[in-house]
Amino acid sequence: MIAARTRRLRVLLWHVHGSWTDAFVRGRHHYLLPVSPAKAPWGLGLAGRDWPSASEVPLDGLAEAEPDVVVLQRPEEFAVAEQLNVPAVYVEHNAPRPYAASSEHPLSGRSDIPVVHVTHFNEAMWDCGRAPTKVIPHGIPDPGNRYTGELAAGVSMINEPVRRRRVTGADLLDSFAEIAPVDVFGLGTEELRGRARGHGDVPPPALHDEIARRRVFVHTARWTSLGLSLLEAMHLGMPVVVFAATEAVAAVPAEAGVLSTDLSVLTSGFRELLHEPDFAALAGQNARAYALKHFGLDAFLTAWDHLLAETAR
Repeated sequence: MIAARTRRLRVLLWHVHGSWTDAFVRGRHHYLLPVSPAKAPWGLGLAGRDWPSASEVPLDGLAEAEPDVVVLQRPEEFAVAEQLNVPAVYVEHNAPRPYAASSEHPLSGRSDIPVVHVTHFNEAMWDCGRAPTKVIPHGIPDPGNRYTGELAAGVSMINEPVRRRRVTGADLLDSFAEIAPVDVFGLGTEELRGRARGHGDVPPPALHDEIARRRVFVHTARWTSLGLSLLEAMHLGMPVVVFAATEAVAAVPAEAGVLSTDLSVLTSGFRELLHEPDFAALAGQNARAYALKHFGLDAFLTAWDHLLAETAR
């Protein structure tokens, strides 16, 4: 087993993306999260999370923490890693911006730090130049098969849907809300002013229970790597209606619900799933089976274990 072949590393990373970090720190290493009185964006630390394999280290004492490897997630972190003089990898969470196919990655001129993409779409679309690249797909801690679908409503999870309106597809929600209620959970959802109903930021496991009570999960993002909220919904056993953009095309099988760029097809499928609860439940089980097979936590952690060991050497 890989655990017998590699030592337990001290891995330094910033708490930038909560859901991704929640999966990452479940590995076999010890994870060091910088903390400072100012908190975000540089010193969020554990932020109250129960992560037994992780501990906080003072932002001004990173060298004394003696990390074996640094996991970078923002260009601003390059300088810190160079001061520490330890091996590093860079996780690219985002689809390229500002241009879909011609955006040059901040590491494109370097060959000493590998860029780890979270989707194959991102790897194909970013211009990474000389930088070595690798894809480690998302892995999700299984929240369990919680779907009941007891409420004939749609549901979505979107952070800051007003500020990120077209990127997240929040402008499309009203088309679904004309058919049935659509509840939206996430940071800043209280600011929604259309037909969709914002419920604010609800932490798991209460969030998962609330999501799973709704009959259909709606994922409207136009430009994202691959929404972890979509993968969480599939793990919950939910049927999904998904705008067919970026990696979602490969992540959602046809038998899991509806996948299209045609809004009329999406809303028609939404209506059908709402009115056919048995069909919705079957689609949800198909979604869960696919998500467990392709986005399970074990494969994610094993891939990262190999890369971290290789980088630390």
